[in-house]
Amino acid sequence: MVQLLVSYLEQLQPPAGPILSSPLPGMHIARERLEPDDYLSLYRSVGDPLHWDDRLRQPKVELGAFLLRPSTALYILRDEVQPIGLCEFEGVGRQDVELKHFGLTPDSQGKRLGPYLLDWALRAIWARQPRRVWLHTDTNDHPKAKATYERIGFRIFAERIEEFAD
Repeated sequence: MVQLLVSYLEQLQPPAGPILSSPLPGMHIARERLEPDDYLSLYRSVGDPLHWDDRLRQPKVELGAFLLRPSTALYILRDEVQPIGLCEFEGVGRQDVELKHFGLTPDSQGKRLGPYLLDWALRAIWARQPRRVWLHTDTNDHPKAKATYERIGFRIFAERIEEFAD
C-alpha cells in the first residue's frame, strides 16, 4: 500500500476573465464521443506517466456504457487531428459535476495548452449551470496540477492521507 495526500477542490462559479485562446496554432477543442478503444488509447497516452488505472480496470462493456451516457462529457484537445489532451467530466446535467480526468500527453506539456483546455472545458460545463464542479488530485498527479486548478478558481475543501494499492 502507498499513502498519498489527496486534495479535494471545488469551483463554485465559472472561470473569471476572458476566455483563454490557444497558445499555439492548429489546436482545437471539442466535446467528443469516443469509442472505448480510442478513449483508452488517449487515456493511456495522457495517464500512464501519472499512473492512472481506474478506466483500465473497467470492463470494456461498462466503459462503453459510461462513454455513451449523457452525463459524461469528454473534451478533447487536438493538434490538427491528433488527440493530445483530455478533460473528462461525470455528472453533467446534475448539480455537482466531477472533473474525473484532465491532462495532456507528455510531449504537449509546458506549452500553456493545459490551462487553455481546462478553461474551455469548464466554461462549457458551467453553461449547463451546475451548483459546483469538483475534483480530487493527489501527490501522484502532475506537480503543477493543484496550482493550475487553484489559478482557475478551484478552492480546497478537504485534504487527507489515503491509502492505495501499489
